[in-house]
Amino acid sequence: MIEFENVTKYYKEQVGLENVSVSIKMGDFVFLVGPSGAGKSTFVKLMLKELEADSGVIRFGDMEVGNLSNREIPLLRRGIGIVFQDFRLLPKKTAFENVAFAMEIVRSTKRTIKRQVPQVLDLVGIPDKGDKYPHELSAGEQQRVAVARAIVNNPTVLIADEPTGNLDPDTAWGIMRVLERINNRGTTVIMVTHAKEIVDRMNKRVIAIENGHIIRDDVGSYGYKESQKCVPEEGAFGNYGD
Repeated sequence: MIEFENVTKYYKEQVGLENVSVSIKMGDFVFLVGPSGAGKSTFVKLMLKELEADSGVIRFGDMEVGNLSNREIPLLRRGIGIVFQDFRLLPKKTAFENVAFAMEIVRSTKRTIKRQVPQVLDLVGIPDKGDKYPHELSAGEQQRVAVARAIVNNPTVLIADEPTGNLDPDTAWGIMRVLERINNRGTTVIMVTHAKEIVDRMNKRVIAIENGHIIRDDVGSYGYKESQKCVPEEGAFGNYGD
């Protein structure tokens, strides 16, 4: 379980999060929504211990995140896969090699890599693309490779940062089906998004953040007025002011 208990984080005179308490059970599918600057990326960075909370407690499973030493942080992050809006694939490596690279970092054996990478490429719907380089793949296929890389080491949580932001609607729905398939296998999915139509149609749990506070936490729609302008923010990991 992921738990925030009375968590506060300030940036000089700006509120990142203020007195936030929320729990996410393992196996949940959660949309994290809100306008730019609301606090979504602060939430994620605190969970990853990229930032330190000013007060409050954050728990990830049996770990208290704020008490982890620098040496223990990789263990925390090993349990969390991350997918970005801009794919971030290594251009000189094939799809297979991009996914395998994540396994090499944790020192998986060549035999394990050879067995597991094709299985994950099949799971995300591109079993025949392992020998292709990123420039030979469509945007949707590149994102599927990125998802495969994020889950190949079997994380308990997958964070998807605007994973459909650079995709056309049909391709975006293909990625959502992949994420739902991964969630159905038991992986917790936390998706940061401005994609109102996707949130409304998926009918999953929605945590809405505004001005550093959780203003809504329930199952259903995006929850913002149609007239409200929600422009895609820079990736949730790119702007420490959010």
